[in-house]
Amino acid sequence: MADDSAFVIVGAGLAGAKAAETLRDEGFAGRVVLLGEERERPYERPPLSKGYLMGNSGREDVFVHPLEWYAEHEVDLRLGVTATALDAAAQELACDDGSRVRYTKLLLATGSSPRRLPVPGGDLDGVLYMRRLPDSDRLKEAIAAADRIVVIGGGWIGLESAAAARTAGVAVTVLEAAELPLLGPLGPEAARVFADLHTSHGVDLRCGVQVAEILGDGRRATGVRLADGSTVDADAVVVGVGIRPNTGLAEGAGLTVDNGVVVDARLRTSDPDVFAAGDVANAFHPLLDRHIRVEHWANALNQPQTAAKAMLGQDVRYERMPYFFTDQYDLGMEYTGYVDPGSYDEVVFRGDREAREFIAFWLSGGHVLAGMNVNVWDVTDPIRDLVTSGRTVDTQRLADPAVPLEELIAGA
Repeated sequence: MADDSAFVIVGAGLAGAKAAETLRDEGFAGRVVLLGEERERPYERPPLSKGYLMGNSGREDVFVHPLEWYAEHEVDLRLGVTATALDAAAQELACDDGSRVRYTKLLLATGSSPRRLPVPGGDLDGVLYMRRLPDSDRLKEAIAAADRIVVIGGGWIGLESAAAARTAGVAVTVLEAAELPLLGPLGPEAARVFADLHTSHGVDLRCGVQVAEILGDGRRATGVRLADGSTVDADAVVVGVGIRPNTGLAEGAGLTVDNGVVVDARLRTSDPDVFAAGDVANAFHPLLDRHIRVEHWANALNQPQTAAKAMLGQDVRYERMPYFFTDQYDLGMEYTGYVDPGSYDEVVFRGDREAREFIAFWLSGGHVLAGMNVNVWDVTDPIRDLVTSGRTVDTQRLADPAVPLEELIAGA
């Protein structure tokens, strides 16, 4: 028997939890069902490669709400349950426990999954990926036991994992296919900052290399063989080569999918009763005048609030500029805005790049597309306002720390 109709959320991560919270905050008194394939209640992912991994925060700190919150707010939280099929015409979900859940409105907050490394030995024990809480636990155990770790992929997860291991005194080699780590999201000008950061902390950073095989002794990974035939020994191998949006439910239901589930500014899919938010959503951004899919914490935190209000019939649009942050060694960074690789024509630095205390601005035609503050704080709001203002800026004044950002926003 199918359940009575409800507002149903598929995906019990940060996005799903925040959508349920918003529905209740907005006064929705109907049934809310939150389905999650993991056994843990909703938690936040940034600590998994940052504070929790390094032992600076406890396990309870990662969870979005206390366990009792769900019962107190009459949210039917079903953990360990995977939605396997979506029948949009019948407005019904089939689940792997045999249940069928009917919905009036549906939110897909199914997130994303790590890309697997398609090389021999990729399934050996000791090959670790970082996405879920148990993944962080396994990596934490590996760091505690290892003398040498290899990280494949110089993206955010890879570099944060490398920083955690080096801080614990483990020898780390980072293998990156591109010329620099973070080359795609930051471009060569700012990516060099992170390359220098890791080498200065003793990381063996190897760029422009290809992994051919993960070596093993029996079932245990013992190192990596590169395409040039050279090998790197390791007690564990961390793989961080990107993620894929979990679009299977949407594809099976015939919803429009293109680099994620395609949604409008209200986060509504091609079916008016189905919405999507978080990593899985390729959303139209009104200020950027295009669809974008953002794989960062702030999107999972804020986008579901718009989706939930839209599910309730409110006239809302998601217009927040993308935002993300990282902490590596003694470097803290925040980034606000959106820049496609190769879509900018200039990077302006304000502050001391050598001391890693600066703001970097990406510009196109004199307009600021994004800003990244490194060890400079309380500037996120003016950076965001500068990006959204659309003003043409004087780059000499932009580079001058003595000129307040507020003056540039006002056009003074």
